[in-house]
Amino acid sequence: MTYIGVSKMRGIMSRRAALRGLIGGSLVNIGLPPLEIFFDQHGQAYADGRLPKRLLLFFWGNGVLPDRWLPETTGSDWILSEQLSPLESVRDDFTLISGMEVKIPNRLTHISGPAGLFSGADIKMYGPEDYTFTQPTFDQRIAGHIGDQTRFRSLEVGVSPFVKGLSYNGPDSVNPPESNLTNLFNRLFGSSFRAPGDEPIFDPKLALRRSVLDGVMEDSRRLKRRLGQVDQQRVDQHLQSIRELERNLASLEADPPNLAACQRPSAPSVSTDMGARPAMSERTSALADLIGMALACDQTRVLSAWYTDPFSDVLFPTADAGHHQLTHDEPGDQPQVNDIVKGIMGDLGQLIQKLKEIPEGDTNLLDNTVILATTDVSYGRSHAINEYPMILAGG
Repeated sequence: MTYIGVSKMRGIMSRRAALRGLIGGSLVNIGLPPLEIFFDQHGQAYADGRLPKRLLLFFWGNGVLPDRWLPETTGSDWILSEQLSPLESVRDDFTLISGMEVKIPNRLTHISGPAGLFSGADIKMYGPEDYTFTQPTFDQRIAGHIGDQTRFRSLEVGVSPFVKGLSYNGPDSVNPPESNLTNLFNRLFGSSFRAPGDEPIFDPKLALRRSVLDGVMEDSRRLKRRLGQVDQQRVDQHLQSIRELERNLASLEADPPNLAACQRPSAPSVSTDMGARPAMSERTSALADLIGMALACDQTRVLSAWYTDPFSDVLFPTADAGHHQLTHDEPGDQPQVNDIVKGIMGDLGQLIQKLKEIPEGDTNLLDNTVILATTDVSYGRSHAINEYPMILAGG
């Protein structure tokens, strides 16, 4: 057998290198493990290209309690506030940003804030509670630049089983998150997943499906010429989903990325029960495993994790009422709301720690990811969108 993919310059080897030879007259390939020769002299990038950079958005609903969110000190030796205290173990891996304000009119409580933050534009109202974002959200703008390099242009996932998400391609076009953990596992790591070293899938049915899609695309273009501007936009959004499917089919026949930490995870064992009081921390833990491997295996580089929605009235394990109701009705200094926010921060810490534990070169997955964690308002009771809570974590 001989090594394939060795560069004669600088003594480096492609990370897609394999052992190839003949056995019984048939060509065989054996993928190589992650070797030092795959990396540059700093161990921080593959010799044939840099390690992937990723974006992860983490969102929860109903804001915080500002007087227990903002720390009293700043600088490198700052002391975490009460609500940020569950992040103590990863304090060196994130930055708290204060003084942020969303500048669009706060016309629809819990929605105008994230609309302005994620899309930079005001919402369009169809009725008192009926709205749409008017511009794509930043995750989709970024996916438009780097999403064609991975199997999934972007991924949207949910912790709460009821979450709807706020990832928009444009007006009236939302990317719904997958909150069924079993379905998410099968989508990411089911029969179409190929681990490093696996052979690409060569299935004649894929070519047939692509040819059918080609025909649909041509017919859609002809239809579009007969439509008005609004319908043309809707067809454009439909065509984008078809293009995404075409690209996904093509990726199944491409070489899988040979990233060192990539491996098929175990199927989630946490209950996917859609009951009114979901086990949020257990679901976050299971989801963090899937997110970590989805990024490590380069399935996507743009991912949004929707913990809960704006207005969310999820019943947390020890709460007497739904989260949104408590932000308005709980008297005094709102101890149950405080505990809920601290629980959410603990779950965010789980996710940060999971990415930190996945090695990449001489660093880790977190160092090659930027995480933006934020919510829909600052103070839930007043629906304020100044002093907007924002955390940046990662590299």
